[in-house]
Amino acid sequence: MFSVSNTIRRSLRDLALSALLVAAAMLLAGMLASASAHAQAGKGELRIGYQKSASLFVLQKAQGTLEKKLAPLGFGVKWVEFPAGPQLLEGLNVGAVDVGYVGEAPPIFAQAAGARFVYFGYDPAAPRAEAILVTKDSPIKSVADLKGKKVALNKGSNVHYLLVKQLEKNGLKLSDIQPVYLAPADGRAAFESKNVDAWVIWDPFQAAAEKATGARVLADGAPDVVNNYQFYLGERGFVTKNPKVIDALFEDSVAQGIWLKKNLRQAAELIAPLQGLPVDVVELALRRYEFNVKPITSQVATDQQKIADTFFDLKLIPKAIRISDAVVVDKP
Repeated sequence: MFSVSNTIRRSLRDLALSALLVAAAMLLAGMLASASAHAQAGKGELRIGYQKSASLFVLQKAQGTLEKKLAPLGFGVKWVEFPAGPQLLEGLNVGAVDVGYVGEAPPIFAQAAGARFVYFGYDPAAPRAEAILVTKDSPIKSVADLKGKKVALNKGSNVHYLLVKQLEKNGLKLSDIQPVYLAPADGRAAFESKNVDAWVIWDPFQAAAEKATGARVLADGAPDVVNNYQFYLGERGFVTKNPKVIDALFEDSVAQGIWLKKNLRQAAELIAPLQGLPVDVVELALRRYEFNVKPITSQVATDQQKIADTFFDLKLIPKAIRISDAVVVDKP
C-alpha cells in the first residue's frame, strides 16, 4: 500500500504542479510567441487550452476526433497543455489559445483581474466530483464536527465555495474552522499525515485518495449544495467570427461525452496513462462527471454570479464583477 500510495502521490504532484518546473517568464514568452505566430498565420487553426485533469479534452486529443470534424472547415487543431485553470486563462488572455475548459472558480478570478474572454458553453452539474474528505478512521462524522478543526483546501478554487456552502448548511462559517490553504499535492500529504483533520478536493485527486487510502466522503456537493459546472471559454472575437468551428467543437464534445459514459472502462484505459493515474482511479472520477456540453443559459450565469458574489464577500477577489458581461447566452 505504501508504494502504491507514493506512486499515486507522485503522479498527482506531477499532474497538479508540473508547470512550477518552468520559469514563469519562459511560459509567458512561449505564449506570446505562439500568439504572434497565430496572428501571422490567420485562420485555419483552433488552439485549445486543456489540463490533464480535464478528462474529456484528454480523450478528444487522444482520439483525434475533433481534427476530423474541423478538416472540412479548413481548420486544424493545436492542443496547448496548462497545469491549471488560472494559467489557462492567462494563456487565453494573451492570445496564446482560442478556447479552453475550466471549472467555476478560475474564470471569476480572471474576470476580476480584467481578462478578456467569454463563456460559451458548460457541462451539466457534477456535484459529487468534489468533496470534503476525512481519513477512514477519523472520529469526525458530520460537517458540524469540523468546528475548530483544520481543513485543507486550494484557496479560491471550486472547493472553496463547496466548503463555504457546506458549513453554511450546517450552521457554521469559515471563521469557525481553521482553513489551511494548500495545493492538491501538498493537501494530500497533509491529509495522509493527519496534519489536517479534513481535506476538500476535486476529482481525480478525490478518487485517488479514496482508492489509495480509503478516505471517507464526509460531504460532497449533493443534494443541491453546489453545482460544480465545468465551462467552455473562448476569446470573444474568435467565438463570434467562427460559429461553425464552435459548433464542431460542441458536436464532437457531445459525441465523445456520450461514448465515454457508455464505455467508462475503455475511456479510463485511454485516459489513465495520459494523466499518470491508475485506471480504476480515472474510472471512478469519470463516473462523477457529466460530459454533455450545452450553450450557457441565464440560470447558469446566475448560478455563477452567486459564486462571484460569495468570493467578493470573502475578499478573495478585489472587486465585484458581473458574469453577464462575459457570457454568450445563446450558442453562436
